[in-house]
Amino acid sequence: MDALFEKYKDELENELQNILVYWQENAIDRENGGFYGRINNNNTIFKEAPKGSVLNSRILWTFSAAFNLTNNPGYLKIAERAFAYLRNHFIDKEFVGVFWTVDFEGNPLDTKKQIYAQAFAIYGLSEFYISSKNEEAKELAIQLYNHILEYSYDKENGGYIEALSRDWKEIGDLRLSKKDANEKKSMNTHLHLLEAFSNLYRIWTNEKLEERIIELIFIFLNHIIDRQTHHLVLFFDEKWNKKSHIISYGHDIEAAWLLEEAAAQIKNDSLLEQVKNESVQIATATTDGLDKDGGLWYEFNLEKDDLVKEKHWWPQAEAIIGFFNGWQITGDENFLQQSLKSWQFVQKHILDKKNGEWFWGIKENNTVMDEDKVGIWKCPYHNSRSCIELIKRIKNIITY
Repeated sequence: MDALFEKYKDELENELQNILVYWQENAIDRENGGFYGRINNNNTIFKEAPKGSVLNSRILWTFSAAFNLTNNPGYLKIAERAFAYLRNHFIDKEFVGVFWTVDFEGNPLDTKKQIYAQAFAIYGLSEFYISSKNEEAKELAIQLYNHILEYSYDKENGGYIEALSRDWKEIGDLRLSKKDANEKKSMNTHLHLLEAFSNLYRIWTNEKLEERIIELIFIFLNHIIDRQTHHLVLFFDEKWNKKSHIISYGHDIEAAWLLEEAAAQIKNDSLLEQVKNESVQIATATTDGLDKDGGLWYEFNLEKDDLVKEKHWWPQAEAIIGFFNGWQITGDENFLQQSLKSWQFVQKHILDKKNGEWFWGIKENNTVMDEDKVGIWKCPYHNSRSCIELIKRIKNIITY
């Protein structure tokens, strides 16, 4: 078994390096600062494309986490660049918080306070503090956390409102993207708040923060996870009434391990056992979305009985971790084999062996989707995190 794990680890270490090299060589905007906002599938750079805060924060997290794993000073240098650009251009100096986008020169563009974006800034800043011990990064993360609690937290019903205006007032359009439902609360934002708060807790063991993490876990257990199917419900009104009928297989398997990681971070043993049981149920439910080639389909619309027959890059990355996590909890070899199959699928269909990085995804007939290589949503986060997480887990398993 050690030989299998050693091979798996070596392949993931090599792929992590490939991903990071791609971003180092292609994404840095040396003319206008920060990183390019868009690069297409053929590696054509769109120099005047808007720059997204989520992309910048995910670059910050990725290169900070990569440095924390490898101690490669080149990775820390990129993280420092991402931090400087976040601080200088995305942080709202007047009202606090993070802008959704800036233009290619770094001027505010979409100034809406999307809570999802605030969460990723906290996530990246916390990881950067671990690598750099930069006190300003820690202070910014805590400031963003406090503003989320002050303006987005629903004191009556629990959870967090999706978005607010630049000056933290109610707004009509709460959507993250055009494909999303315009509802007060979403699974996606709450999942990444949990991820962000858990990472913040690593550098700031605040009692109230711990309470918010516990509350978020119970929001998943009591509202977001469907008790009959163990799939995640995607959208809700402010009172947690269900407002969607779509299964997102990638989010299912991502939540399966992030929930457990959060409970472990706060060292709550009784909650951790409860979450582990649920994690296995979610991972089992996710197998509904697997194709025979090992790939994970994108999503399924229950109302229309319609499967979106695309296999995007990020659900495959999350499947690599989520199924491995299922194996670690249960010892069930089927979970381990599915993690390996997910990685083999990525190697065969998702890696761009010519131009670098991962394709957005493939269609049912295995043709590559013509989508961005770098963009508002296409970031070095899911794939690098998958590699980093598995490398760490395998190192803890192998007996040297």
